[in-house]
Amino acid sequence: MADFLLPKNSRYVDGKIFSSPEGTKNTRTVKVYRWNPETPNKQPSIDTFEIDQDSCGPMVLDALNKIKDEIDTTLTFRRSCREGVCGSCAMNIDGTNTLACTQAMSDIDGDIKIYPLPHMPVLKDLVPDLTHAYAQYASIEPYLKVESPAPTGRERLQSKEDRAKLDGLWECILCFCCTTSCPSYWWNGDRYLGPAVLLQASRWIEDSRDEATGERLDNLEDPFRLYRCHTIMNCTNTCPKGLNPAKQIIETKLKLQARRG
Repeated sequence: MADFLLPKNSRYVDGKIFSSPEGTKNTRTVKVYRWNPETPNKQPSIDTFEIDQDSCGPMVLDALNKIKDEIDTTLTFRRSCREGVCGSCAMNIDGTNTLACTQAMSDIDGDIKIYPLPHMPVLKDLVPDLTHAYAQYASIEPYLKVESPAPTGRERLQSKEDRAKLDGLWECILCFCCTTSCPSYWWNGDRYLGPAVLLQASRWIEDSRDEATGERLDNLEDPFRLYRCHTIMNCTNTCPKGLNPAKQIIETKLKLQARRG
């Protein structure tokens, strides 16, 4: 029989255990994926931290900040706004891609298990390399494209109805939780744009002020860039902002079909 194994140094091992101080009564166990590029021959590990919840905020990001500030300063992760707006602290928590700043520890049963976003190369610990994802985002030209001159002394206006078409699109914060949960992206990430970028593409296709709709649709008319979506729905299920990338991908496919006549 064929013997399928993970690549060398890809399977993690048990790491260090950081116990809570003696006398701590309200503890919570947090297990964190660790990998340091400065030790490339070392396997990734899962470090275990016992934290005092009485001196910690309610969110998973609070636990990570406490670990970094008080227990292990070498722990590396991204965070910024703490309000679910920037998308920096996206990671896999308890088996789901989400934002650490909006994920309450009280909603997780048992140990809190934290990993970097799946599929992406890891730079260090919980920090994924998003270079390729952002290059794909740049490829859709995510900005208003117009040729007609702007109205003198005023901005380009939209009706309330046209503006409403952008709801559910502009709220995307490019955390890539949806993209990294998509099996089609795992298999074809080199060419398939993924749910986050396709949602952003739809945002500009739907914008009534944009004058490059045909060009944008041409850019997506490709067996891989758009049509690798098989409506698995992982993207919609995991979006921490409650958006529906799968629906918008279908809408884009319908626009291409309608254009063909």
